[in-house]
Amino acid sequence: MKTYLAKKGDVERTHIIFDAEGVPLGRLAVKVANALRGKDKPTYTPHVDTGNFVVVTNAAKVLLTGRKEERKIYQDYSGYPSGQKERTAAEIRAKHPERLVKDAVWGMLPHGRLGRAQFKKLKVYADDDHPHKAQNPQEAAV
Repeated sequence: MKTYLAKKGDVERTHIIFDAEGVPLGRLAVKVANALRGKDKPTYTPHVDTGNFVVVTNAAKVLLTGRKEERKIYQDYSGYPSGQKERTAAEIRAKHPERLVKDAVWGMLPHGRLGRAQFKKLKVYADDDHPHKAQNPQEAAV
């Protein structure tokens, strides 16, 4: 037996949809990151982007357990003196609820050229409505 290594042209991608309503953020992010990387496929190859396109709906209703809503801090730094901003998860959820899911998934992907390519296949929406219905996405259980 020889080890199978996927090639760029051999990859077949589908659309997978995750409903984030009432799901803990970390558990959702693990499932989404594995689908983006292709780790849920038997043809997974670490150095090739074998993952699927992922659509996450209801990102505004994702669950943060414990007191993370007030205590979890998100930091941004512009690069300028006194350009660091700190916001709580509640403030992020009020302005950009998609960012909660995107930041959690980005932290679970490789931080390089391959990870950036995989991250581009992620689409996150705050509510139920999304423009990817024509791709016939598969419902995924979280």
